[in-house]
Amino acid sequence: MSQLLEKAKDFVVDKVANIKKPEASVSDVDLKHVSRECVEYGAKVSVSNPYSHSIPICEISYNFKSAGRGIASGTIPDPGSLKAGDTTMLDVPVKVPYNILVSLAKDIGADWDIDYELELGLTVDLPIVGNFTIPLSQKGEIKLPTLSDIF
Repeated sequence: MSQLLEKAKDFVVDKVANIKKPEASVSDVDLKHVSRECVEYGAKVSVSNPYSHSIPICEISYNFKSAGRGIASGTIPDPGSLKAGDTTMLDVPVKVPYNILVSLAKDIGADWDIDYELELGLTVDLPIVGNFTIPLSQKGEIKLPTLSDIF
């Protein structure tokens, strides 16, 4: 009897492990908006849904780092859902206060850009499996706007 239960358990584990899951990638991180309070960057995330029905996104969590330090983090609750059998583009806004940018002056002064690492966690609600988080990470650099870009 225990052998039969063990085989059934292995069968279920194997089937769940081989279920197709959504896949995601960060396609771009760019300057979105400059205000008096902060600089807002936008991360464009491409998510493919292999299922024939839409999948709700529970939340998107992010951590934006530069020079090894976290400069912005947060969560976006209930940002919508993934289109059935298609690729969905998500825009993740990241607001960075100016006082943090000032503390990165050494990195910025060298080449007028911010070397960054963006970590995202895209949590979706999959049938049978439950909540599933797709971890993403992107490294790069963002050129800062000059006065001529602003005015």
